[in-house]
Amino acid sequence: MKQETLIAERYELAFTRIREIPDESICDGGYQEYFRRMAEFVILMDQTLSLVESGKLFRMTMEELREHNRLLYADILPEHYEESYANPAYAVDRLGESIGQMLSFLYGELRSMIPSAYEKNSTAMTIRMELLLEVYQSFVCAAQEERKPDAEDLRQILYWYVSDYYEAEFEEKTETLLNTDRDFARRLIMESDLSDLRYLYYFGEYITENELETAAHLNSLSDEKIKKIADTYTEGYRIGFEVTGKDISIKETVAIRYFLGFERVIRQAVQNFDQMGLQSAFCRAGANIFQGRNVNKNGYCGANPNKQYDYDHKEDWALFLDGALAGRRLEAVKNVFERRKELAALYGGPAVVESFGEEPFVPVTKSAACRLSEKQQKLLVENAGQIAAVQNEYIKGEERSFTIIAFPVPQIGPRYKEIFDDVVRINTLDYVLYRDIQQTIIDELDKGSTVIVKGKGENVTDMKVQLHELEDHGTQTNFENCVADVNIPVGEVFTSPRLTGTEGVLHVTRVFLSGLEYRDLRLTFQDGFVTDYSCGNFSSEEENRRYIKDNVLFHHESLPLGEFAIGTNTTAYRIARKYGIEDKLPILIAEKTGPHFALGDTCYSHEEEVKSFNPDGKEIVAKENEVSALRDTDVSKAYFQCHTDITIPYDELGELSVLTASGEKRVIIQDGQFVLPGCEELNRALAE
Repeated sequence: MKQETLIAERYELAFTRIREIPDESICDGGYQEYFRRMAEFVILMDQTLSLVESGKLFRMTMEELREHNRLLYADILPEHYEESYANPAYAVDRLGESIGQMLSFLYGELRSMIPSAYEKNSTAMTIRMELLLEVYQSFVCAAQEERKPDAEDLRQILYWYVSDYYEAEFEEKTETLLNTDRDFARRLIMESDLSDLRYLYYFGEYITENELETAAHLNSLSDEKIKKIADTYTEGYRIGFEVTGKDISIKETVAIRYFLGFERVIRQAVQNFDQMGLQSAFCRAGANIFQGRNVNKNGYCGANPNKQYDYDHKEDWALFLDGALAGRRLEAVKNVFERRKELAALYGGPAVVESFGEEPFVPVTKSAACRLSEKQQKLLVENAGQIAAVQNEYIKGEERSFTIIAFPVPQIGPRYKEIFDDVVRINTLDYVLYRDIQQTIIDELDKGSTVIVKGKGENVTDMKVQLHELEDHGTQTNFENCVADVNIPVGEVFTSPRLTGTEGVLHVTRVFLSGLEYRDLRLTFQDGFVTDYSCGNFSSEEENRRYIKDNVLFHHESLPLGEFAIGTNTTAYRIARKYGIEDKLPILIAEKTGPHFALGDTCYSHEEEVKSFNPDGKEIVAKENEVSALRDTDVSKAYFQCHTDITIPYDELGELSVLTASGEKRVIIQDGQFVLPGCEELNRALAE
């Protein structure tokens, strides 16, 4: 029997049974209500699949599409979330702690059927319907035997669902990343009439006025301006290979990540990449336990209907993660990459378009949400390191590159169009001007052994950053002169500092990292590692520390300082202040608006041996630290799979200076102004 026929039969059997659930009253009241609502959601998914398969979806009016899209996501929108089983607090309140958490997780898995319906992926829909039925049947049996449902039985069902399907689901995601034959998104982008905004509803993502207005604004721009934006983006990708001495000609695929609404730019970018000999692949942002739900989306996506929902479920692995399942994940990744090693070798890396301008997200920490135990945190960290090492065997760091660029969305405010134009200007600033100014700063930094960074006013930063010793000042440098290539826009010089001797306090009064707000964030360093941390988000010190450990340290007990940089894009800083959008800037731009420190891996993770040179011809030799140097003896201890930039804005900066080996101090920035001769141009924007 062909696989398609088998799946069709399984689908029909499962759906026929689920359709009966709303009329049944076998389980206790609270549980029956839960299963009724789950069945109704699956029925809605089947109706959606029928709309796509019949072609009726593409004949619906804009208003019909809008209504159907809202219906799909209504249950997790903030106005309904308090009474949704997707909300673990509600599920636990109605169904009990253990069972409530697990049934809330199950609903999250069912919700990942939405993109599957639009992609006509009946396999993914079938396995989730079968999971629902297996769980329902266990509750039916308990009711018939006049006993309470067993939480451990339920956990085992979920455990084996994850274990049994992890490899198939990981392969599905990997295929969309590496295989351009999986062209669902590409066909919509390249073949749709982009002037007819109904196309946005064909992706199966949540669509708001942000996406509609973004697409409408881009449609109003000239072909020349669209090409200029796309060229900046794709040229950044190409130059990223060039400046690092990597051979782009051996690559055939590039993975495009972006937010819906930017299709006109993306269409031009696809054509640009085609001319480079690169086919564009589109991998959707994760929506289930296998792909990872996260506030910070990784892949193409629409609007986030509720960031609190993603935040509530970010540690659902706590329900079942153990050593055996971690081993299964690692085995699955190895198997998939071995089967797809030819495609993996051709993959050049991601090209990312970020968006910004939405209201900052301040999460609520819920006791009902799943929390990884200390043992599970360590297991997950170790497992992530092992998986990253396997991936790097097949997608080699020394051969791949990337690029990132960012643009605002209409929610940023009534001056959106002005802000958009100014951001385009930021992204296309004079490469040569910044290159030369930054070289002046690097020349001064290379004379020193230690960088001193101090805050002013309420900012109590007091950091000493140790630099590597240069053996030949005529041919070597510690800092990379970063212009507009992989990190657009221009505007920073950065290094991987020595850890030994790097110490002090890093403080920012307010900062946004990966979509989350931190107030009064303080990190203490000793020999380059975080030894203490706090923030002022919550009334409880324990809650504040947990917030940082989960979302900045990513469950590690500590992290090293992987990067120190000086942002030089004072134009971006001025524009942010002009429009009052400092709290909405993405880290990509924010990191260019002052000195910044990155926790985790260095900027040269997995490509330390690749020789890199600045435009002046000097080799960048500060590409590792005492931790990444362990890769030759124990790679599991060398990398952390994270890199988080924390920027001190110019107006909170009292001093940035470099000390020479003889103890002489050379000041680069004083009271938020560049005082180093040759950097006067940077102060013009600050003065404005």
